[in-house]
Amino acid sequence: MSFFKKVLGKLMSSGQSESNSPEESKYFPEKELPVDEEFTVKFKHNGGRFLYCSDVNDLEETFISILEENDWFEKEAICFEKGLHHYLTDNKIPFNNPANPQFMLCSCESLIAKDGSILFSSIQFSQNKPADLPYHFVVLAKTSQITRSKSDGLRKIKYRYGSDIPSNITTLQNFRDCKSDDFLQYGSVPKSLYLLLLEDM
Repeated sequence: MSFFKKVLGKLMSSGQSESNSPEESKYFPEKELPVDEEFTVKFKHNGGRFLYCSDVNDLEETFISILEENDWFEKEAICFEKGLHHYLTDNKIPFNNPANPQFMLCSCESLIAKDGSILFSSIQFSQNKPADLPYHFVVLAKTSQITRSKSDGLRKIKYRYGSDIPSNITTLQNFRDCKSDDFLQYGSVPKSLYLLLLEDM
């Protein structure tokens, strides 16, 4: 069953069970959401834009739609991952030593369900801090990258890279503009972020 159908089915069934058994939600502890559903809900709550892609062709078409929506054709971008450069060259997006990049294209290490954040490393960011990167992000990820917690994400990094663990490990969580008086977001770096999530399970 695809990620999208699975999440949609769970959301619908959870809504039906709430309406059918109000006493259960009152007196019983809240059930832990499945990891994929929890990430989707919390990521969107954080202001992220979630775009499900059933296959690679769907992902490429969705990426082109984002370029059209933002008028990014032939504008500069940043991308440190050679495996993603074809998305830019195919659409005439310059990315070598950009003077004024409009967006960043990257993958990620993990998608964290617990808080709806995204885990990155030097593989995606090189040695740049989030504040040094463009405001707009387009992130390509797979459904298998969803993990419950940051510690799970860090374990995946250790397993994936072995002794050659990347540096500059960081998360982004705030995907909407902060109000100046919102002290809870003090010190965070807001980003406008599209997540293109490719089905691989």
